Amino acid sequence: DSIHLGMRSTISTSETLSNYLTIVNHNSTYRRIRHRSRKAIFCQTDAAIYVGFVYLHNTKIELYPTMRKPIIRPIQKSDNEQVAQVIRKVLISLGVPKVGTAYADKALDQMFESYDRPKAEYFVIDDNGVILGCAGVAQLENYEGNVCELQKMYFLEEARGQGLGTEMMAVCLDQARSFGFDQCYIETMPYMKAAQKLYIRTGFKYIDGPMGDTGHFSCPVHMLFDL
Repeated sequence: DSIHLGMRSTISTSETLSNYLTIVNHNSTYRRIRHRSRKAIFCQTDAAIYVGFVYLHNTKIELYPTMRKPIIRPIQKSDNEQVAQVIRKVLISLGVPKVGTAYADKALDQMFESYDRPKAEYFVIDDNGVILGCAGVAQLENYEGNVCELQKMYFLEEARGQGLGTEMMAVCLDQARSFGFDQCYIETMPYMKAAQKLYIRTGFKYIDGPMGDTGHFSCPVHMLFDL
């Protein structure tokens, strides 16, 4: 028989504490503990604590489960509230106008439903249940060509500097290609320099004016990427 601890090791129930230390003189007030030929005398409470820590050490058991790194996955309906909070928090921190930007979008509180349609997908960065960032792709609104838009790409401060923006960009563009789009369009603000550096590094190029009509008239910077 064995016990799986959900951590790094599976320990046989036949392996007991006696493999690591022996408690003798059970009838006395103090316990004498022998551990690898070293002898020490502890009071009963100290002995119990010592037994526990030595056993954990020798069996390689972790006191805390290993935390997995953040993952990028498609949005779920249960993410709606967190996603809306992330987007609004980032926009407010950047001083973005509440009119003529994503802040005013009616879909902000129902992102799962908004992307639950053909040739559209929205992704989140999930850090053990906490949403750190998000982005998506969908057909460019009010445009007849085979062009998608990279939409609502925002990251909380704690998600930055980990390469997650690059990973998210790659996921979104791969999804756009799988949908069969020819190009990807972006609208942004002139002072979002970090975002623009990511776009340029990816291969986006500045264009002279807007494409389609997204309703984001407060975003004067326009870029395009050939998929």
